[in-house]
Amino acid sequence: MSRDMSEATHARHGRTTHRRWTPAGLAELCRAAFRTWWARRHGHAPPACGTGAARPPAAAAGEGALWRMRTTVKDAPGSLAALCTALAERHVDILSLQTHPLGGATVDEFLLRVPAGLTGSDLTGAVSRAGGADTWIERADAHDLVDAPTRVLGLAARAAQDTSELPLVLRQLLGRCTIRSLPAAPFGGHGTAPAVPVEGTLEGTVMRLRAPEGGLITVERPRLPFTPAEFARARALVDLDARLGPRIPRGRDVLTLPEGSDISVRRADTGDLPAARAMHERCSERTLRMRYHGPVGDADRYLNHLLGPRFGRTLAAQTASGRVVGLGHLLWDGDETEVALIVEDAWQRRGVGGELLARLVALAAEAGCATVYAVTQASNTGMVAAMRGLGLPLDYQIEEGTLVLTARLDAEPAVGRLFELRGPRTGIGRS
Repeated sequence: MSRDMSEATHARHGRTTHRRWTPAGLAELCRAAFRTWWARRHGHAPPACGTGAARPPAAAAGEGALWRMRTTVKDAPGSLAALCTALAERHVDILSLQTHPLGGATVDEFLLRVPAGLTGSDLTGAVSRAGGADTWIERADAHDLVDAPTRVLGLAARAAQDTSELPLVLRQLLGRCTIRSLPAAPFGGHGTAPAVPVEGTLEGTVMRLRAPEGGLITVERPRLPFTPAEFARARALVDLDARLGPRIPRGRDVLTLPEGSDISVRRADTGDLPAARAMHERCSERTLRMRYHGPVGDADRYLNHLLGPRFGRTLAAQTASGRVVGLGHLLWDGDETEVALIVEDAWQRRGVGGELLARLVALAAEAGCATVYAVTQASNTGMVAAMRGLGLPLDYQIEEGTLVLTARLDAEPAVGRLFELRGPRTGIGRS
């Protein structure tokens, strides 16, 4: 393996302890390690099968599918060796290994390079016969090749730059999961966060963390319980966020609209509440109703939530005199991402909404979102035109006058164009 024998250690009761190895178990692990090293040293070409049966050659160096696998084994001598032997016999290359102690059991998490033709079912079957239980497996990519400490430090640096990054960083840290934020105070008459201890709670597949501003962050991962180590890492990131306080990048873009007027686009937060309320006052009832889908008198009540960086990102369009004339919101909605726009009447049909939307979608793509959706009314031709102007594949759903437009961000050329439009030095995304 690419890691030495000392890496089969784990922390218990504040001390570092080693797995207990019997001579037979140690010999098994050494043989597995040698076979894996030999395969990597010689272009991943496996030794000939002892039975003489024909077997397709393993992938050349750098080839083969990457998989992430997690399985639970008894914390007993030889358990890890049995897993490694089972994988080595199938010419699977172990690229990294992390252990998560759970009392009488241990969760072992692997990054594997698997020869072509070996399926996920083949892997889980082999691991099960070697003593693994509750095995979970999914395809990985090149980003997973970064070693765990380097990846966690990079995530911490990313979170330090921007308050709105915390939910995304937690998702990168914990894998495929759903993250929701609830404010401490009622929002629109509902959504008050329930009480949670300062240290948070962990209940199998759900962890609850107290947000720095007093709300609640809930992280849920179906069918794959969180380990105490993962819970501790998530708590450390939330604590870092709390110590740094609210922060957003302060750069801006200066744009010239088709008609010749200049506006700037920048990140906005709760400090822009007065300017946002003033813009609402200049908007017609129709514009407010199109945006908020309810009584226009309630529009101002949503602003504190929408401008809060914990729930997403907001861009403001501002004139040279400093007046905010449009707001674009990118909102984290569990596994999905919503985009929403409002532009005051005097500035509509002048390209402001399109500029805001293009940058919001570029931010979503940069954050790793697969899709973004907009909820509007079928009669809102301006929003429909802005979504079409993205040049991305769109899905339409209409029900009782409500239109949901979903843009898929897997169209790489179109998303690349959006990044070019936003520009590499805008400062409105993360640097």
